[in-house]
Amino acid sequence: MKIGFGYDIHPLKEERKLILGGVQIPFEKGLDGHSDADVLTHSICDALLGAAGLGDIGEHFPDKDERYKDISSLKLLANVKELLQKKGLNIENIDATIVIEQPKLSSFKQKMRANIAQTLGLSYSQINIKATTNEGLGAVGKKEGIAAYAVALVK
Repeated sequence: MKIGFGYDIHPLKEERKLILGGVQIPFEKGLDGHSDADVLTHSICDALLGAAGLGDIGEHFPDKDERYKDISSLKLLANVKELLQKKGLNIENIDATIVIEQPKLSSFKQKMRANIAQTLGLSYSQINIKATTNEGLGAVGKKEGIAAYAVALVK
């Protein structure tokens, strides 16, 4: 068994959609980035790549490559799944935390879990997603961005 850790953060920006775990969240700002800037899915990609010893998301999907401009991060996650399969690795579970001041995510977390489970071909119970605030501290606490952490166990 191998464990991997992932982290991502993106700034909030007006006139962007807020996408987390492949779910569009109603909010006045979205995350700025080359792809859809889905920090949750990006952190999960990095955790899986780390567990497999395959580098990081930026190496596989560089932000200078136009193929990834505005792409759904769930498509990147599906590609990461294929990379793990080529190495003969199976995902046991994923645990992730989104750090966000606003909006509240409780009504969206189940759909996020379902999207990630479906993309990876896993059961819903193998995915856990939590959300917390940064208690007003730092860039996330000042509502300048959103961050996410993830760990993944592969076998």
